[in-house]
Amino acid sequence: MKRQITAIGLGGLVLLAACSPKPGETRSEGQKNEPVNVAQDVAGAATGVATGATGAVNTDAFVRDAAIGGLYEVQAGQLALKRAMNPDVKAAAQTIIDDHTAANATLKGLVDSGAAPGPLPTALDERRQGMIDNLKGASAKDFDDRYLDQQTMAHHEALLAFNGYAKAGDNAQLKTFAADTAPKLEHHAEMVTKLDRSTNADDEAGAGTGAKPNAVGRTANEMKH
Repeated sequence: MKRQITAIGLGGLVLLAACSPKPGETRSEGQKNEPVNVAQDVAGAATGVATGATGAVNTDAFVRDAAIGGLYEVQAGQLALKRAMNPDVKAAAQTIIDDHTAANATLKGLVDSGAAPGPLPTALDERRQGMIDNLKGASAKDFDDRYLDQQTMAHHEALLAFNGYAKAGDNAQLKTFAADTAPKLEHHAEMVTKLDRSTNADDEAGAGTGAKPNAVGRTANEMKH
């Protein structure tokens, strides 16, 4: 796992450097810096794996990342409802919004009641804000692929944390929350993986960038481990 994380992180950083504008270079608004956006998301995936692994065994980290992850999922889904071209992507985004809105409310209830540590973060961290900005900056033809790739990586991270905490956490009520939420995350992961594989977005948007992370091709069952 450590080797894989390092490979993803280094690959993303190298690609980010290669795709960054050179001194004096300007990019048209229509380009939206898509290769750079992809590279940033890939580099962030390594951080996400480490964050998910920490959340699996640390209560404060689990609560924080579950809250921020939930905020990100709702905001990303709202962008997908407005910008996705594929109706199936929009339908998946609505399911993700509904399930994460409910999970966010449950987590807030646990914190408000004193059953879980708080306070909950109310804004995205830099990494997730960067992902939202990359979605906003994606061109119309690239948006669906960018959203699906982000969702695959985000749910990989979430499944690491939720499945892990459900097994090894030290807060009984949070363990129940994690166990109850994990099957929905599994369903989300299966949806976005299937959509990513069944569309031609990768061929149209990702060809030649070399920026596809290995995590994108994983199935939901692989994300459990």
